[in-house]
Amino acid sequence: MNIDMINAAAERLKGHARHTPLLNSPFLDEIAGRRVWVKAEPLQHTGSFKFRGGWSAVSALPDDVRARGVIAFSSGNHAQGVALAAKSHGVPAVIVMPEDAPQLKIDNTRALGGEVILYDRENEDRDAIGQSIAADRGLTLIRPFDEPQVIAGQGTVGLEITQDAAALGITKADVLVCCGGGGLTSGIALALEANAPEMTVRPVEPIGFDDVIRSLASGQIESNPTQSGSICDAIVTKSPGDLTFPIMQRLCGAGITVPDQDCLRAMAQAFVRLKLVTEPGGAIALAAALYHHNSDDTDVIAVASGGNVDTNMFSRALSDHKDTK
Repeated sequence: MNIDMINAAAERLKGHARHTPLLNSPFLDEIAGRRVWVKAEPLQHTGSFKFRGGWSAVSALPDDVRARGVIAFSSGNHAQGVALAAKSHGVPAVIVMPEDAPQLKIDNTRALGGEVILYDRENEDRDAIGQSIAADRGLTLIRPFDEPQVIAGQGTVGLEITQDAAALGITKADVLVCCGGGGLTSGIALALEANAPEMTVRPVEPIGFDDVIRSLASGQIESNPTQSGSICDAIVTKSPGDLTFPIMQRLCGAGITVPDQDCLRAMAQAFVRLKLVTEPGGAIALAAALYHHNSDDTDVIAVASGGNVDTNMFSRALSDHKDTK
């Protein structure tokens, strides 16, 4: 993995992905005690940054290989990104999704043309399921984070951050990233290493599902004992990837853990102050910036990674935090 792959992915994404803005609110600045900038990936196609990696991976395949179709496993955001990328290229997509994924994400994936196969995330192995179907049908497996072209696509988020931050006169900042398996985190870290070396990526994870943070602390890949139990379904993974972990180990600063309740608070703040809809896992970096981040830097950049939230969860965030002004 290197910056050249990210730059190449950016070229393939031109005219297909949106360049999402950095948003700011003085009300959020007051809570955090510094300027907070929010990278608004819920405004991306399919409602999350995952479209970038999906398009990057599908578009990089040789024509004859791509024509046979692709398969992916995901709790929803990678599923939708790959499904839309495959549909746009006119090829089939099979998506293996946990049966407890939000119904909105399952429905959206099907609406985008993906054939959805559900599994029990506690008792079945999605890797084994995906590899078996891929072999039986001759499909190309596009992993959600431990895949070079996916990482390259997600790294374009980092390219845009460096471009927009430079225009704002920001050269030094902590960049807080919602972290699951580390595809987005490692891609952004590589982009910043090349273009904004004074910025530091810090992964953010839910309390109890901090496999990346524990891995960075121990120097070896650690696993979560369970893969359910947090409302941040989009970023709950078993462990960081074999490709992503060494990149994060080399480039990332200390991580931050956040309780679910603060993700709901951040969702309410994002909606009221920025008019931005986020899902719990997509708001966790903003929650860290507002409630759990200490730094001497003037600026902190929080990546809001996705906004695919169902009505009940979004209503819960708003009703629980009616005092958000």
